[in-house]
Amino acid sequence: MARLDHDALVAALAASVGATPDASGVADVVFERGYIVIAAEVSELKGAFKRAKKIDGYRWVAINREDLFGANPLSLGSKVGILDADGRVLKNADSPRRKV
Repeated sequence: MARLDHDALVAALAASVGATPDASGVADVVFERGYIVIAAEVSELKGAFKRAKKIDGYRWVAINREDLFGANPLSLGSKVGILDADGRVLKNADSPRRKV
């Protein structure tokens, strides 16, 4: 599969999981299982995980599948899941933290 840019990842997620643009601006897109932040390039991974950690509820980072080895270490301890362009779960999102 060819490497997808930001807009192509958004379109692919819209087709595969029914994601729609996030009107609140907290994430790039939302779907029935939470919020998705897009990281189309390896250079965007760190910022995407940092942004996703601030979101309440289930949160995901969508990546190009070949970026998994760069994304996985950033996801450790973050409760952020990882999706590919086809909506496949590469790492499951953990239950959201309870606000104290």
